[in-house]
Amino acid sequence: MRGFFVTGTDTGVGKTQVALGLLALMNGAGLRTLAMKPVSSGCMVTPGGLRNEDALRLEVAASEAVPYTEVNPFAYAPAIAPHIAADEAGDGPRVTDLVAAFDTLLRHPADAVVVEGAGGWRVPINPDETLADFAREIGLPVVLVVGMRLGCLNHALLSAEAIRRDGLVLAGWVANQVEGTMARAAENLATLERLMPGPCLGVVPHLPAPTADLMVASLDNKAVLGHLGGS
Repeated sequence: MRGFFVTGTDTGVGKTQVALGLLALMNGAGLRTLAMKPVSSGCMVTPGGLRNEDALRLEVAASEAVPYTEVNPFAYAPAIAPHIAADEAGDGPRVTDLVAAFDTLLRHPADAVVVEGAGGWRVPINPDETLADFAREIGLPVVLVVGMRLGCLNHALLSAEAIRRDGLVLAGWVANQVEGTMARAAENLATLERLMPGPCLGVVPHLPAPTADLMVASLDNKAVLGHLGGS
């Protein structure tokens, strides 16, 4: 299965926006797509069970319709770190559980999948495993979303280093202008372009109301599709 694992330099940096853009780009290229957010917190209580806003958006954006519980198999109500929410619920997942859920999702015929992580690269899912361990097991190329704000240089470089040390391919990174203004934004972007060990796959301007079309327009379409085998 081709696709990407989308992670971020932190929480709130626009991982879902980028994941939606990747799905829209793949759909536009004629690929059948699946989406997954394996673990989420801050979920809404609904008649159908706990639902996460970002996971719902991914579910709708993927071209192939699958049950919500396959998109987001582990959902928790408190808006806190996923491993703490899972511990309080008494049903924290192991990496083997996430891999099994991923394998279940892949039973649906598709060409590519986008998996969105939670928070940053080393977010714990239980006392001794992190989402990075899950990403290593499924082996998808990683797209790192860099929230362009003060401190992003250190966060981006350390995250990229960790991804590569974990033996995964850093497909590239996306600079997301999460704030309306950032001092010396152009200079910070130039520094990342010089130091990051992977290509820039897009620069997303500050978008108060992002749409799929705007996200696709902000991505390097050729470079993204190139990672999917030149589709």
